Amino acid sequence: MSITDQQAVPPRLAVPELLIGVGLLACAGAVAWQTLAIPVSPLYSKVGPTVFPYLTMVGLVVLSLLLILAALRGGWQPEEEKETPTDWKAMGFVVIGLLANLVLIQPLGFTAASVIMFVLVCYGFGSRHTLRDVLTGLVLALAAYFGFAKALGVNIGAGIVENQLNMVIDAFTSTLGG
Repeated sequence: MSITDQQAVPPRLAVPELLIGVGLLACAGAVAWQTLAIPVSPLYSKVGPTVFPYLTMVGLVVLSLLLILAALRGGWQPEEEKETPTDWKAMGFVVIGLLANLVLIQPLGFTAASVIMFVLVCYGFGSRHTLRDVLTGLVLALAAYFGFAKALGVNIGAGIVENQLNMVIDAFTSTLGG
């Protein structure tokens, strides 16, 4: 029986993962700060407008603490992945997609801006099926838009596409009802 002189190397601090955990903890702090600013009427006995933001904040805190703990233990990535170089071109397409959504949501509306973002992010992740990505993004964006606009009554940015679809829906419902 031979005894090796290798000692277990203590895990080193995973700085990028730690930054993600700390950033998420800061987001939880921002959610708490903004939730405290929500006016609460005394008419709410149990469930008021702050319940879900506080639940979200608790979830963010738990997740961020777990991420920080994993970073202190050496990170969650295997060593092989840590040595993989960053694909800056792919990252650039994802960032451009997010920025395009930010810039285009006001002039074009939620649906068009979201489809453009979806296609650019898909391209950044390696998809080369642009038509499929456009159709998938369109279905998802329309579902999100009409879910917020019709079901919840929240305007998240009506544009050309939404206005045309709203006119078609209104015309269709008026012929059925009238």
